[in-house]
Amino acid sequence: MSANERRQWGGRFTGSMSDLTRDYTAGDDRTLYEDDIAGSVAHARMLGATGIIPAEDAALIVTGLGEVLAAFREGRVEWRPELEDIHTHVEVLLRERIGEAAGRLHTARSRNDQVALLNRILVRRLCDDAADGCQALVSVLCDLADTHAADPMPGYTHVQRAQPVTLGHHLLAYGEMLLRDRDRFRDCRKRVNVMPLGSGALSGSPYPLDREMVSRELGFDGVTRNSMDATADRDFVVEFTAACAIAQVHLSRLAEEVVLWASAEFGFVRLPDGFATGSSMMPQKKNADVAELARGRTGRAIGELVNALVMQKGLPLAYNRDLQEDKTAVLNAAGALLPTLEIFAAMMPALGFNLPAMRAAASAGFSLATDVADYLVKKGMPFREAHGIVGSLVRECEARRCELHELPLDVYRQASPLFEADILSLDVDSALAARDLPGGTAPNRVRQAARDLRAEL
Repeated sequence: MSANERRQWGGRFTGSMSDLTRDYTAGDDRTLYEDDIAGSVAHARMLGATGIIPAEDAALIVTGLGEVLAAFREGRVEWRPELEDIHTHVEVLLRERIGEAAGRLHTARSRNDQVALLNRILVRRLCDDAADGCQALVSVLCDLADTHAADPMPGYTHVQRAQPVTLGHHLLAYGEMLLRDRDRFRDCRKRVNVMPLGSGALSGSPYPLDREMVSRELGFDGVTRNSMDATADRDFVVEFTAACAIAQVHLSRLAEEVVLWASAEFGFVRLPDGFATGSSMMPQKKNADVAELARGRTGRAIGELVNALVMQKGLPLAYNRDLQEDKTAVLNAAGALLPTLEIFAAMMPALGFNLPAMRAAASAGFSLATDVADYLVKKGMPFREAHGIVGSLVRECEARRCELHELPLDVYRQASPLFEADILSLDVDSALAARDLPGGTAPNRVRQAARDLRAEL
């Protein structure tokens, strides 16, 4: 077989392709053989069932594709750049096994709608993988929230201690983010799951195809309505990479927490040996490299979203070769996110939380100042006036180098006669218990939130 015959489009050409052009235009999508062969099997069965090709040829093609699939699975296929992509590899390998009948497989099919089909099968599968990964990590965070529903820690704004929260409440915030991420992938899957095969190169097919048969066999919800849109649409690539980027950003935020908490300055977390690295020079070091790499790989996920958008921004209808870059964007974005979800689900339960240090920090830095102001408000004082009074008490604490709960009662009463002795009993636990409303950080609300979140899984 000549080089031009090996190409699906070679009949028009007499000259040889430049090796530079061959290498530049080739795509190494060999890992997608399962998806490509599944699409071809469904197409061949439909061609035989409708009589578009002889039924015996369709059966021979399906058998041959099974042999090709086995060869890929067993690692017996040599990747040949001159064959351009997985589609041509499969067809050439099929011809080597069954001969001339292999040429009927591409009847009523263009590489344009074949590529569109492969991409949708790929993204659909990756949506499922990403949704499952998000769900697994949410489940881990719910378990941790149950365990630490009443363990206080400082909550921060502007990386300044703000008000006490519980560790469980803090972790459930990431559970909520990741649940939304799961739902984004599920929502993306709905728009991915329409079957484009039968759209041809751009205008449909003159053959009496049973597109619904192929759709059912491949697990799609229906078929595309417009052949030009079907071959040119990559919205689902943008949606998928966007969902990956958002989820990876959420993981990057959690990673930053782990990095900070593991530092000597915070001392909230002891890194497990299995999820840390050391220094080649400094024997004492234990570095949060897993978390740091998760932060770093966020750039890859965001970059692939930008790649997917820019790739399409100036394309006229219908198919253009620019769209070959879509699989790279999808696989790279998934390649950053999926392993990060997996390792975080393993790492988070292994962290050693320093609960005494967290409790001590939760009561320091005047973190109960808002609760002191609320004390006055509950006695009838306008909040702005109470805010000013407590601000003056904080200045007094700074002068005395003490915390609010260490001030004498007479200092409180000089600031306002509304203060009584019970102000001295205000502490972190009472502050947490006071926030007993849906969404609040009271321990019983945290436990309920974990149950509610887990119920959505």
